[in-house]
Amino acid sequence: MVQRMTTKRVLMGPGPSDVPTEVLAALSRPTIGHLDPVFLRELDETQEMLRQLFGTRNTLTLPISATGSAGMEACFVNLLEPGDHALICRNGVFGGRMAEVARRCGAEVTLVEAPWGQAIDPDEVAEAAKSRSFKVLALVHAETSTGVLQDLAPFRGIADSCGALLIVDAVTSLGGVPVEVDRMGIDAVYSGTQKCLSCPPGLSPVSFSERARELVAKRKTPVQSWYLDLSLLGKYFGGDRVYHHTAPVNMIFALHAALRLALDEGLERRYARHREQAQALYGGLQQLGLDLPVEASVRLPPLTLVRIPEGVDDAAVRAKLLRDYNLEIGGGLGDFKGKAWRIGLMGASATPRHVSLCLEALGHSLES
Repeated sequence: MVQRMTTKRVLMGPGPSDVPTEVLAALSRPTIGHLDPVFLRELDETQEMLRQLFGTRNTLTLPISATGSAGMEACFVNLLEPGDHALICRNGVFGGRMAEVARRCGAEVTLVEAPWGQAIDPDEVAEAAKSRSFKVLALVHAETSTGVLQDLAPFRGIADSCGALLIVDAVTSLGGVPVEVDRMGIDAVYSGTQKCLSCPPGLSPVSFSERARELVAKRKTPVQSWYLDLSLLGKYFGGDRVYHHTAPVNMIFALHAALRLALDEGLERRYARHREQAQALYGGLQQLGLDLPVEASVRLPPLTLVRIPEGVDDAAVRAKLLRDYNLEIGGGLGDFKGKAWRIGLMGASATPRHVSLCLEALGHSLES
């Protein structure tokens, strides 16, 4: 017989984050049809609330019916055709995944790289942009594998210099730090519901500028993915409601509730809460003698990278945290696998209680 969970986990890994009771209640509402007027009204409201969080007036702003990686694929498969050139920034797992998706679209990829745990140097990107024209310039705003927050301000100008559309990964930033799609001139952006929005995993909010929509309309070849083809999705999520697929009704209910909680809190207050709890966590970790590899100026408040001390067993500590405290933190990925922990303070998990529990539990686990 499968053993079922009887106690609540405290989620402080790289996602998912703790889900508020209001969101879980919305998820458990009676299921209705995906063309029911009650559902369509909530879908419209969900799209409008997403615009507010993204900081955009883009009409094509919608939740893709799949996880954040599908949002990434939606951006690339719609904007790239075989033979196109893509300029992609990589300083962690997800920049690398962008490059792989672009290659599978048939694009020729030029990489600008930075060491894991450091931000991308805009000057290096600007220099690479001089080599030719590019269809897209893509980078990660909040690199989940390292806890680096990238300043987006220079990249619209760089994209313009090489004729590119600007694609941004905001999976671990949306709802936790400002994204500001319109102000930053972002053409395509994607996120996930399970991070700072504190909604269960399963949807990927995306937003496309009018310039990006025009490019999709002028493609010479069909979009490689029928399911992620925005020219089709837009007809359902727009005013015509042309059937494309059966929308995940209850997940939309949950996202609607999560977005409402975020907006009711107030975005500036929400961003400040993430910053304040991150500062409290940094101080406590340093008091425990733990090293934070990412420079303070580029740390991502919702996710902190912590170097594992010499001689400490990574898996044993995380197993002890789960067993004794019902507390989940994340292990390292890529260059940091086995060398660092990733501690999430995302959405409903960014509270003083979470910080205190994490510091107490880590302190006891490292002593034993």
